Amino acid sequence: MKKLLTMILLAVSIVSYAQTFSITTRREASNREKFAAEYLSRKLSALGYSFVKGKADYRISLIISKDSTVLKQEGFRLSQRKRTITIEGGDATGVIYGCNELVEQVKKNHMLMVSPTMQHPEMVMRGTCIGLQKTVYLPGHGVYEYPYTPENFPWFYDKAEWVKYLDMMVENRMNSLYLWNGHPFASLVKLKDYPFALEVDEATFRKNEEIFSFLTHEADRRGIFVIQMFYNIILSKPFADHYGLKTQDRHRPITPLISDYTRKSVAAFIEQYPNVGLLVCLGEAMASTDDDVKWMKETIIPGIKDGLKASGRTDIPPVVLRSHDTDGPLVLRESLPLYPNIYTMSKYTGESLTTYEPGGPWGETHRQLAAAAPVHIDNVHILANLEPWRWSSPAFISKTVEAMHRVHHSKGLHLYPQASYWDWPYAADKLPDGRRLKQLDRDWMWYKAWGRYAWDCHRNNDNDYWKQVLADYYQTDTLTAGCILNAYDESGEIAPKLLRRFGITEGNRQTLLLGMKMGQLVNPYKYTIYPGFYESCGPKGEKLIEYVEKEWNHQSHEGELPLDIIDQCVDHGAAALAAITSIQSETLGNHRDEFLRLQNDMRCYYHFAKAFRLKVLAAQQALNYKWSKDISHLDAAVPLLEQSIEEWRKLCQLTADTYLYANSMQTAQRRIPVGGDNGKYKTWTEMLPIYEEELEALRQNIYRLRHPADSTATAHIAAVTPAPVKLSDGQQTVTLTKDAILFEGRPDTKVDAVAPELEGLQALVLNRDTTRIKGTTISFSSPKPVKVLVGFFQDDDHKWANPPKLEIDATGNEYGQAEPVLTNAISMLQMPKVNIHQYCLPAGNHLLRLPKGIIMVAGFTSSEIQPRDAGLNGAGNEVDWLFQK
Repeated sequence: MKKLLTMILLAVSIVSYAQTFSITTRREASNREKFAAEYLSRKLSALGYSFVKGKADYRISLIISKDSTVLKQEGFRLSQRKRTITIEGGDATGVIYGCNELVEQVKKNHMLMVSPTMQHPEMVMRGTCIGLQKTVYLPGHGVYEYPYTPENFPWFYDKAEWVKYLDMMVENRMNSLYLWNGHPFASLVKLKDYPFALEVDEATFRKNEEIFSFLTHEADRRGIFVIQMFYNIILSKPFADHYGLKTQDRHRPITPLISDYTRKSVAAFIEQYPNVGLLVCLGEAMASTDDDVKWMKETIIPGIKDGLKASGRTDIPPVVLRSHDTDGPLVLRESLPLYPNIYTMSKYTGESLTTYEPGGPWGETHRQLAAAAPVHIDNVHILANLEPWRWSSPAFISKTVEAMHRVHHSKGLHLYPQASYWDWPYAADKLPDGRRLKQLDRDWMWYKAWGRYAWDCHRNNDNDYWKQVLADYYQTDTLTAGCILNAYDESGEIAPKLLRRFGITEGNRQTLLLGMKMGQLVNPYKYTIYPGFYESCGPKGEKLIEYVEKEWNHQSHEGELPLDIIDQCVDHGAAALAAITSIQSETLGNHRDEFLRLQNDMRCYYHFAKAFRLKVLAAQQALNYKWSKDISHLDAAVPLLEQSIEEWRKLCQLTADTYLYANSMQTAQRRIPVGGDNGKYKTWTEMLPIYEEELEALRQNIYRLRHPADSTATAHIAAVTPAPVKLSDGQQTVTLTKDAILFEGRPDTKVDAVAPELEGLQALVLNRDTTRIKGTTISFSSPKPVKVLVGFFQDDDHKWANPPKLEIDATGNEYGQAEPVLTNAISMLQMPKVNIHQYCLPAGNHLLRLPKGIIMVAGFTSSEIQPRDAGLNGAGNEVDWLFQK
């Protein structure tokens, strides 16, 4: 029987290799149709068929439909009559996708025959993005500021790699490529009025022109629209230096000079690169919605129109407006009368992937944008909770895309890399020989799955397809491939579930897979839970702190519960590990090294889920102590933390030789579980001492609770030393102490109490109306490095200045000010309590702009301040102190 089967397969193989095909196109074929013919010829030849120009066994005809009512844009129809196959496209891009479908059918059926089919995409825009960004800041530059140079981005100039990437997009029927950068114009265009604004030398500029033209030409041949993204307001560094400005300053006003420069940059870009679109991000370097509307209407849109006019164009190409750090619906409503073809984009579930059940206020924003814009695009952004382990669950992705349609009413997908966005093109994997693994090779299934479901997410049970895909990739049978698929789907639930139930934020301020500190689990509000996160990024449920409170108050629970989630995640991890370890790598015919890396990732997920579960159970016991003051609950927490750390040590062993890092954004913007300042705390091994210290602190504090007489008396807290700064003329100060008046003409809001650290500082006397309407600017000089102690009032009403939020303000930790150094530090009559944030500046002259809104400045010091809750809002009942020495 086996010999007969071999003979049949050999006969089929001989027949297929003997068959020839020809391809005909329209006489006036476009570049895209010509590419379709090249693509089809190359693909069929790789499958063993022979291309001939004359008479052939099969004739394949590529045509454009004359009836636009039958075939939609990018749609196609395949038909066959005897040995003539017709690929009819709704447009030239549809012809390309029809060729793609033909190749898929030939691979599946092992013969040059087609089943009649007509398809069109469900998502109008189906795109991927690449960041021209880096893991760390460049010297002298701020966040997002990366000129296009061979030193910064050597891969950008590699034509072969671009062709490989664009061909991947064709395979997955993607039609848009987004390039992300803070201020790309100073690398790509010259301005007659501002020749000094160019950020690159002449040779590099010519290289940039050449590679950008190459990229856009090759993309256009494949039906791919290149879109350049930029943040606002960011200036080129040479331009900023020339005029004595900062490249970005969230709190400065729009000026005619800044507007003129940006308008002319946009116009020059539109004129020089007519096939490139723009993605406009009105954050993160503008503070108010009024400024956003003004900037869009009076700078960006006029710049686009200027560029179109200079090019002699009368069309209105789409421009994409990103609804981030702005009121997207308002900006769109104000802008559409001036420019009617504005697409919109908003993050799917923030900067992480958390659910296929989105909703809440963010979901409502999506629906408002979708109702007004010609096309609304869901942005699968950053994936901070998925870094760095492999994640490609077709089951999760298909339901996610379906939710984009059903819940958000979206017509487009914008897709980030699965991990290591800031390190493109490389993955975080550490290879034995020191080479770097490329994301495009590692995460091929990520792109394939999103592309498949962006085209059509209503495929019912798609497991057979994915089993065959994985079987082909690993050269194995579909039974084995099914185990790999099961591992992907099971592990795919872990990070989304844990973040949406325990996270502080969906943003890249948090790297989930580096764990969480106990204080963040027992007192998450202290770390500023991002507004809208829990409501928008998953089904209704309870935080751990809420769950325990309801338990002690005998209240009923609602929705997704934290203890259920940690059990589910361990089960998911165990199922994934069982599936992947049932396979011996020796049985695979291809990609064995990659399979072993995937297998190791599944082990990592399993041990992470176990470590996280044990830590949550320990946090539950600490919260039980909060409500009962029964030390036995803390005793119960100790072995749970010990076991969690043992699981973490296993994770350290699994990652020490396999990963370079967890998070690719390795700057002070990362704050959870700890700050990522200077590229530190990016590995599991670095985090181990942090978690061990928490356990030791708990043991010490349990001892102190049991032996209060042995505890040392409360240490005296000394006042910090005022720094000798020189303020600009006219700036009034007052000694910060009880009864001090910090706002002009407002004795009714005098200081009632002040933390001892701050006693005696020279606080600024401000005008409340000025802080609220215009904002606060401090001009001063200091002979030494200095800390400016800024007080934010704890109230979310719009009249109060908002403390930094790294989710929408990437420069929010530029001076180390992201987190309060003293909470509840000043009490004033008829005013909310004050948290103190410190802005650390070097010696020299400074002009510091603070957020608009009522704010106070407690003074200047060079002294170190030990972070703590000063307790001026009364005795607190939180228990995060248990895990601090």
